[in-house]
Amino acid sequence: MSSSPNNPDSFKSKSTLKSGSKNYTIFRLEALKSAGVDLTRLPFSLRILLENLLRHEDGRTVTADDIKFLATWDPKAEPSREIAYMPARVLMQDFTGVPAVVDLAAMRDAMSALGGDPERINPLQPAELVIDHSVQVDQFGTSGSYDINAALEFQRNRERYAFLKWGQTAFRNFSAVPPGMGICHQVNLEHLARVVFTTDDNLAYPDTLVGTDSHTTMINGLGVLGWGVGGIEAEAAMLGQPVSMLVPQVVGFKLTGRLKEGTTATDLVLTVTEMLRKLGVVGKFVEFYGPGVSELPLADRATIANMAPEYGATCGIFPVDTETLRYLRLTGRSEDQIALVEAYYREQGMFHTASAAEAEYSTTIALDLSTVEPSVAGPKRPQDRVPLSQAGPSFKQQLPALLGPNANRNEVRQMLRWEGEGGHASLGGDLASSAGAPEAGSAGSAVATIEAPAVSIQGRYGINPEPYLDHGSIVIAAITSCTNTSNPYVMLAAGLLAKKAVEKGLSTPPWVKTSLAPGSRVVTDYYEKAGLMPYLDKLGFQTVGYGCTTCIGNSGPLPTDVSKAIEDHGLVAVSVLSGNRNFEGRISPDVRANYLMSPPLVVAYALAGHIAHNFDSDPIGKGKDGKPVFLRDIWPTQQEVSDAVGASIDSEMFKDEYSRVTQGDQNWRGLKFPEGKTYGWEPDSTYIRKAPYFDGMKAQPSPIEDIAGARVLAVLGDSVTTDHISPAGSIKLNGPAGKYLTDNGVKPADFNSYGSRRGNHEVMVRGTFANVRLRNKLAPGTEGGVTRLLPDDIPMSIYDASVAYAQRSTPLAILAGKEYGSGSSRDWAAKGPRLLGIRFVVAESYERIHRSNLVGMGILPLQFLPGQNVESLHLTGEEVFRVGQPGELKAMLDGKFANGKTITVFADSDLGKTIEFSATVRIDTPQEILYYQNGGILQYVLRQLAAKN
Repeated sequence: MSSSPNNPDSFKSKSTLKSGSKNYTIFRLEALKSAGVDLTRLPFSLRILLENLLRHEDGRTVTADDIKFLATWDPKAEPSREIAYMPARVLMQDFTGVPAVVDLAAMRDAMSALGGDPERINPLQPAELVIDHSVQVDQFGTSGSYDINAALEFQRNRERYAFLKWGQTAFRNFSAVPPGMGICHQVNLEHLARVVFTTDDNLAYPDTLVGTDSHTTMINGLGVLGWGVGGIEAEAAMLGQPVSMLVPQVVGFKLTGRLKEGTTATDLVLTVTEMLRKLGVVGKFVEFYGPGVSELPLADRATIANMAPEYGATCGIFPVDTETLRYLRLTGRSEDQIALVEAYYREQGMFHTASAAEAEYSTTIALDLSTVEPSVAGPKRPQDRVPLSQAGPSFKQQLPALLGPNANRNEVRQMLRWEGEGGHASLGGDLASSAGAPEAGSAGSAVATIEAPAVSIQGRYGINPEPYLDHGSIVIAAITSCTNTSNPYVMLAAGLLAKKAVEKGLSTPPWVKTSLAPGSRVVTDYYEKAGLMPYLDKLGFQTVGYGCTTCIGNSGPLPTDVSKAIEDHGLVAVSVLSGNRNFEGRISPDVRANYLMSPPLVVAYALAGHIAHNFDSDPIGKGKDGKPVFLRDIWPTQQEVSDAVGASIDSEMFKDEYSRVTQGDQNWRGLKFPEGKTYGWEPDSTYIRKAPYFDGMKAQPSPIEDIAGARVLAVLGDSVTTDHISPAGSIKLNGPAGKYLTDNGVKPADFNSYGSRRGNHEVMVRGTFANVRLRNKLAPGTEGGVTRLLPDDIPMSIYDASVAYAQRSTPLAILAGKEYGSGSSRDWAAKGPRLLGIRFVVAESYERIHRSNLVGMGILPLQFLPGQNVESLHLTGEEVFRVGQPGELKAMLDGKFANGKTITVFADSDLGKTIEFSATVRIDTPQEILYYQNGGILQYVLRQLAAKN
């Protein structure tokens, strides 16, 4: 719904705006002046929220008092007042989108069971899904890489894609962009975003959204307010439920100066991430302002906005200004739309100019852009920025903590550097021909079975990688989509660096798995127009797919000899990538150290082959003239990059590519799918299974039950991410999920990834807490999804233990440290624990999205009081827990909401000792109480819709 049908318009804000030949209805912020409101003091982001409240005022969900409260916002106040925010649309990618559509399909079945009309279950807000997370880098370094990977993707995911095509026909207000077109964030930035949203009856308002990927914030660079939520919350928004949120604090980030020669937007965003993580902005809005904003092209702004989850903010927004209009024109938006954007934001007093008054902020932080230096971030957190000059020493310092179980810690190994032709081995040849992969021309069809390539360096080149690999050797170098591929400045810089490197005679060692995964097809267009593709190809950076690859663990297997050498010697191998996430176990199971950096630095490190390479003093290699070649010899100047951008990019590229973005290839167009208003579930499917959340659901919720007799499934440390919790990456043969698939007749070669099987809860629950780097203190000395069944003291997988506890009717709990659930907004990080039987979590602190998702799945988030944690309270996790006195939890959550309520938790040990401690109940809004009372947000929505029949 674009506005409330019962809007009393208490502030008389409803008005008319003329743009071009049309008159639009708008809700004018200026009308609040009559209530004594000074709009100039409000941050840009809060003005967008304020318009949202004006438009949706109904006297119940949004009241005049809510509007007045936000309009007179106190920047220093701690968040305490809830508002109901209704985004204009929902953005999804396929990993998160498939389970969302599965849930909607299951809700249709449940609606029928409750006697209602299943067709009442539809997205009420536009829901746009981009299929971008399913391509894997199986083939690389060859001209046929893209075709082979695309064919394998379709072969593996045909069932999922057919299900999404059913969703397109069954649900109103739902559309999907087929695979191979780009990633959701870049397609959103370049095509889907409207900046000003309009309805059929000519109501105009700011384009806003929530997305089922945490990097939805990339759109903040365009002045569009949006952020990532879990799939659970997004589904509720699609179904017309407001996003309940506390009025946030807003951090103002003042930018001055301009970037100096040799630095990139990536260096800037790594600096911003480090600064804001140190400041602490979790749960806050970040808004960029100051004279430096005008020095940043929109692509740089989008790069900074993309990484808001990495610096912990809800959003990282830039205002709408002339640069916004320039970008809209460049990317092929209509002149009528561009005119409306300018007219609307000027009329609302939200169009940024140099003379605009500075808003008031909760706190401010400043950065002179000229002080930014070339940087990388790693080895396992995006906020751990390291100056480029210190990357080698930093790695060596952290090496002892990165060593794997097979490493010989007493062995001092000499770091060897292989001096081949031109300083390095030449890739040469065609790996596909030796790997048994089909020729590129035959890879377009997904009908024939295609085996994923299994490349052996020794077999192809006669090279044994063992003498050349050591701790710090780079085995993956990926220009991966998302953060940087929407930025032509850093992308063309990478291409120019590749051109100079090839002309000097440099090449990459064969054990470096190189890949290029653009976020949209426009990148290929401008690479080709600039004449840079042949040079990237020569260095092995052939396009492997248009989707999210290495950054989410779809890096594919390493060459067999490389993987074996790493395993045999316990090597700390390294990946370098231009993405935004480098958490433990995320990129590849073979790689223990991961570094984020700009695309040109990815190419440079691929050439160097080792993370400890000193680019200041050591040559990358010898040129074809026999002379040493340094990074400074091949690094492009800002002028060279700017000239390339100006000469190779035009709006026709965007218009051409996006005119056919929904068509897909012949595989997509010819894909058969079931029809009908409810889905025909296949009982033997290992990809799509009916969600169990509504099984046996009654029309009215049961009373809130006490939680007593609970056992702890895992005791976890600080910074446990959703990657540690949610199933992601490859499926292990010997794990619970692998056993389930083999028991159901799936060959290991056809396991695919967890992400591709997110529509099957049986797979996903078995992969919850199964990350290879998870360290459970209940099972000391282990890595992976291992625990001990208590009180039996039997080691077993977390899933198997949950099954045993379920047979005993034992509720389960998790104990954790700081920043529990940081990282991507993964709904399965909450769905999986719920299906395991987890009833509550006690942590020192939570990442915003994950805490919300826990409540959305009916899991109680509790928080240790400041200064307390597992260690200080002498908890072991072997105790038996109960939350509150009998009936206390029900009484607390049935009463009037009061933020910050505490409850006593009792932990009884086997020795008869009881540890008592207070914990804050992190159900933060009155709306969340309703969700918890109903057993989850989807159950609440379904009951609401069923009651209207």
